[in-house]
Amino acid sequence: MAPGDDGPVPSASMEATPALDPRVPGLTTPDGDAAASQPPTARPDGEPDVEQLSLSRRLRQPRTIVSIAVPFAIIATFVGINGQALAKVPSLILAVNPWLVLAAFIVFYAGFPLRGYRWRILLRGTGFRITTKDSTEIIFLSWLVNCVVPAKLGDVYRAYLLKINSSGASLSRTFGTVFIERVLDLFAIALLGLAAGYWSFRDGLPPATQIVFGIGLVVVTILGVGLFTMRNFGRRIIVAMPFLPRSLLELYDRFEEGVFGAIAMHRLPILVSLTGLIWMTEGFRLWLVVQAFGFDDVSLGVSGAIFVALIGSLLTAVPLSPAGLGIVEAGVVGILTVAYGVPLPEATAIALLDRVISVFSIIVFGSIAYIVSPLPRGTGHLGEPAPSPTQAPTAA
Repeated sequence: MAPGDDGPVPSASMEATPALDPRVPGLTTPDGDAAASQPPTARPDGEPDVEQLSLSRRLRQPRTIVSIAVPFAIIATFVGINGQALAKVPSLILAVNPWLVLAAFIVFYAGFPLRGYRWRILLRGTGFRITTKDSTEIIFLSWLVNCVVPAKLGDVYRAYLLKINSSGASLSRTFGTVFIERVLDLFAIALLGLAAGYWSFRDGLPPATQIVFGIGLVVVTILGVGLFTMRNFGRRIIVAMPFLPRSLLELYDRFEEGVFGAIAMHRLPILVSLTGLIWMTEGFRLWLVVQAFGFDDVSLGVSGAIFVALIGSLLTAVPLSPAGLGIVEAGVVGILTVAYGVPLPEATAIALLDRVISVFSIIVFGSIAYIVSPLPRGTGHLGEPAPSPTQAPTAA
């Protein structure tokens, strides 16, 4: 192991012997159920059957088809009711400044290498090496999955891709890195959203915005308490429940190793910095989209754009439709019209163009990547386990 790259943070939970690896608590399963509700079929080596996470299998399920069709029906109904007011939306979109739209694309896609580098650091903390290029490619493919399948399957698919393309990756520990990454994201969304919102509404917070702020504070508090409890009392709580199966305790041991091994204290500054940069790209993307329209009656500002973009990103976590389809658009249009006084046609045009960049472009470019990449077929040969500190280097 390279100097300065410590192994996973020591924890009492790491002393357990890894065995059965069912679903991870706190993550959403491909079916949208609670993660610990039904473990997948285990293989002889103790890991889950990764074929249960196959994208093609999930796309054929009726619930996936329904989750895509229902939001489109809701959007069509909304357009039908507000047809007259929305009639000029196409002309507004066609009149945008193409250079500023291109800049919005560049800023948005610049976030992927940052996400890939951050995940590479997290994986290294659990003892697995991977290049930034490979981790970025996996994340990009996982975003494609999130854009076409509900219930945030992309987060699970990411662990699946790493598992089928490497011999040393553990699904449980990988889920732990994805979990702590999501915790970092939620902290960033809440804190940056609060800061941007206070600056944007420094003359007075609208009632609806006050509710959003309250939710943000509750989220940050729950995350902090949850991590503290997991780190100090998690294993004791599970051990104190004798009715729980042994496999659940073994799962928790490996999951906690992934969570706290990935986020060692000496890595925290770079992880926090990367997370902040990642979410700033989301805000500046929306700001560039607003500037591309050049509306005279829309004064959003950078802080307002960051606030709206972060709220939209938070709404994508609602596991009812792929990428929050229908939910995010309604939320963004609602905030723009109610909190910032943007007329409905202009707000709708902003929301649609922003989603073209952040969702529909992912579907187009991600589908191409899915076809040409060896990763979905398990022939990527990714990474290797990092040697333990006690392991002597092998002679050449």
